[in-house]
Amino acid sequence: MSANPQNQAQNPTPMPGNGNGKAAKRRRAMLSAITVFVIAGVAYGGYHYWLSLHEVSSDDAYVGGNLVQITPQVGGTVTAIDADDTQMVQAGQALVQLDGADTRVALQQAEAQLAQAVRAVRVTYAQTSALQAQVAVRRTDVATAQASLAKAEDALRRRQELAGTGAVGAEELRQAQIAVQAAKSALLTAQAGVRAAQAEVAASEAQTAGIVLAGNPAVRLAAAHVREAYLAYERTTIPAPVTGVVARRTVQLGQRVAPGMPLMSVVPLNDVWVDANFKETQLRELRIGQPASVVADIYGSKVTYAGKVVGISAGSGAAFALLPAQNATGNWIKVVQRVPVRIALDAAQVAKYPLRVGLSTEVTVNITDHKGPLVVDEPPRQPAAKTDVYAANWAKADALVDHIIAANTGGMPRGQIGLPGSSARHD
Repeated sequence: MSANPQNQAQNPTPMPGNGNGKAAKRRRAMLSAITVFVIAGVAYGGYHYWLSLHEVSSDDAYVGGNLVQITPQVGGTVTAIDADDTQMVQAGQALVQLDGADTRVALQQAEAQLAQAVRAVRVTYAQTSALQAQVAVRRTDVATAQASLAKAEDALRRRQELAGTGAVGAEELRQAQIAVQAAKSALLTAQAGVRAAQAEVAASEAQTAGIVLAGNPAVRLAAAHVREAYLAYERTTIPAPVTGVVARRTVQLGQRVAPGMPLMSVVPLNDVWVDANFKETQLRELRIGQPASVVADIYGSKVTYAGKVVGISAGSGAAFALLPAQNATGNWIKVVQRVPVRIALDAAQVAKYPLRVGLSTEVTVNITDHKGPLVVDEPPRQPAAKTDVYAANWAKADALVDHIIAANTGGMPRGQIGLPGSSARHD
């Protein structure tokens, strides 16, 4: 039978070669996609290779800063706490007050000891004058003894001349001889008295000669005790050494504290940096002085800090860990080590966009110029940190010492006292 023309019209026979065309299109599309991915991968790899030649980056980076610990210099009971956590304090501002009763009593004792030392030296000066007068008296005794000896010798000589004539008896001659011996003994005693008085004068002058009262060693020692007690009394007020924010306050009211005991910390947020922990494979071209850009998570990409590499640690973090790894024991797995690199930040940017210690950051260092040093071998030109708030108030201490000395001199000449400027001073 012949096929139905209507059915043939509804089911046309496929043209030869039509399926091959679709497969070819799919192959071309796939090749194009593969080509695009290969080109993109090569471009991406080339870009990152180019970046690796010009910069290194790390997100293992955190804000660092000084945690200035506040500790007392003297012991005492806490009577006031003038600053608390999160509060901003200025350098020199009082943070903690200690009870000053004990140090005040110690200061009064030192003042009394200084006054006693001044009066004792005054007695020494007075004794020197009295002993010098005694020397003059002893010399007069010597002159008197010499005159008595001459008189006794003259009487003996006259009796000896008359002894041959019988005008002088033997007993009278013997008495004259005894008188001469007694006069000689009296002269020797008087001369010994002069020497003894002179020795006493020398011993007294050894304590006073060549120095004024305020420069006497006993007075200087007592004055030093007064200054020590005065400084201890002043140090019952504990100041802030730097301007910053109070953190980790542990001291409590009424607590008995000892010297060196941690009370709180002050963090100067105007002086912070970033410690970026780079892999050891990234340190090849890293040098001091290279520019860096820092992005902090707290602000995100809206703020980019300008920084500079100022130091590379002397060892990896594991080397300085509290419990360093012991790779020579047990099974060993190689771990890429990280080395802390310090990045200094622009102070103006830090003031405008404050940071907190411990915040996460991402650091990128431009290593195009890698001719800089790995270690700065010249000594620091200025101290890393410095404060003057603990400087002793020597002017007040010296004024107190001078006042006590002057009040106990009893009208001595000012040149002999040596005030002002002769009492023991600090270096």
